[in-house]
Amino acid sequence: MSQIWIENGLFITMDDANPSFQGHMVVTDDRITYIGTAVPTELTESVVKIDGSKLAFMPGLINTHGHAAMSLLRGYSDDQNLQVWLEQKMWPMEGKYVDQDTSAGSALAIVEMLRSGTTAFVDMYDRMDRVAQAVEQSGIRGVLTRGVIGLCPPEIQEAKLTEAIAFARDWNGKADGRITTMISPHAPYTCPPEYIERFVQAAHDYNLPLHTHMSETLAEVEQNVRDYGMRPVEHLDRLGFFSRPSLVAHAVHLNDAEIELLAAKNVAVSHNPVSNLKLASGIARVPDLLRAGVTVSLGTDSAASNNNLDLFEEIRFAALLHKGVSGDPTAVPALEALKMGTVYGAKSIWQQDSLGSLQEGKKADFIAIDIEQAHYYPKTDMVSHLVYSGSGRDVRHVWVDGRQVVKNGECTMLDEEKIRYEAQASFERLLKD
Repeated sequence: MSQIWIENGLFITMDDANPSFQGHMVVTDDRITYIGTAVPTELTESVVKIDGSKLAFMPGLINTHGHAAMSLLRGYSDDQNLQVWLEQKMWPMEGKYVDQDTSAGSALAIVEMLRSGTTAFVDMYDRMDRVAQAVEQSGIRGVLTRGVIGLCPPEIQEAKLTEAIAFARDWNGKADGRITTMISPHAPYTCPPEYIERFVQAAHDYNLPLHTHMSETLAEVEQNVRDYGMRPVEHLDRLGFFSRPSLVAHAVHLNDAEIELLAAKNVAVSHNPVSNLKLASGIARVPDLLRAGVTVSLGTDSAASNNNLDLFEEIRFAALLHKGVSGDPTAVPALEALKMGTVYGAKSIWQQDSLGSLQEGKKADFIAIDIEQAHYYPKTDMVSHLVYSGSGRDVRHVWVDGRQVVKNGECTMLDEEKIRYEAQASFERLLKD
C-alpha cells in the first residue's frame, strides 16, 4: 500500500458549498481517502509528505473531444472553413499516415495534455491500437474510439465496422482500467443512415456508449436537410443513436426543439469553443443547453484546428465567449466554466462517480498549480484566478490513479525529447510523400 499526504495546500474541490479551502489531502493507492481542514490521522508509517503550501490542487481536467494523432498537422493548414480544411488539407495528409505517424502524433498530444493538466481525454481516430498503447505507456486516462467515415464501398465499410468493434471490445478496461471505449460513426454527413444503425446495434450488443460529430456547421445541417429531409438531431434520434448513452461533439447549430430533445435523451455535448471559432463554424448555445439540463463539457478538438490542447484555454473561452455574445455577464460564471472542464467532463464520459472532483473515495486524478506567480495575486478568489488568469503552463505536477505522471513540469513516464523528434520526423515524411 502506498500513501501520500499533501499538507497545507489550497484545494479546489468543485463543491458548490465549499469550492476551495486550505487544508490536507491523503491519497492511498489510487484513491483519495481523506480531504479536509484538520490534520489527518489515518496514516501509514511509510506515508510520503508533500508540502502544498505554494500550490493549488484541483481535479484533473477532462478533454471530451479530440483527435490526438492530428497533432502532427498543427499549423499545416490554418484560416480555412471546415469543409475546405477537411477535404482539401486534412484528409489527403491523413490518408498518408502509417502506424508510426499515429503513434508519434498521439504521444506528442499526450505530452501536451498531461503537462497542461489534462488527466483524461476522449479520442476518435483510426489505428486506435497505437493510441491505446500510448495511453497505456503514459499513465493518462483515455476514452477511446475508432472513428469511422462511411463514404466508401460496402466491403470497406464492413472492414471498418469490424475493426471498430474489435478495438472497443479488446481494449475496454485495459491499462488497469484507465482505458474505456466507445463506438463512433464519424458524423451523419459522412455515414449513410443504415450504416449508422449498424453502429447503434453494435453499441447495444457490447453495452458501449456512442460518440459522433454533430451539427458543427450550418452547411452540414443544411446538407442533412437536403439529403434526409430533417436536421441532424432528429435524424440521429430516428436512427436510434440516442437509445444508447451518447456524447456529441460541437452541437453548434441547434434550435429550441433540438435542445429539448437532447435534454430529454440525456445526451452530453462536448463544447469546443476555440476550434469552432478558428474554423468559423459558429458559437454553440451553451447557456441555453445548460439551462435545459444538458451536460456540457469541453473539448479541444485536434491541435490541427485549435492549435493547442490546453484545456484551461477552453475553460476561459467558455466563460468569456458566451458573456460577449449574449450581453449577459452571468451567462457562464467562472465556477460553471471550471465545472465544464472537470465535473461535467466526468459526467460526459460516464465516470462521475470516480472523477471530476476532489472527494473521499474518488480516483486520485488531480493536478497541482504553481500559484506563487504575479497573475495569481492578490489572493482573492482562486476559482476566478484559475479561469480568467490561469494557464496550463502553470501546472507543475499531475497524478493519475495516484501515480505521479508529471513532476516539476516534466512527464515521468515518457521520453519527451524522443517524442518531439519522432513527431517532427513523421511530419517531414508526410510532406515528402
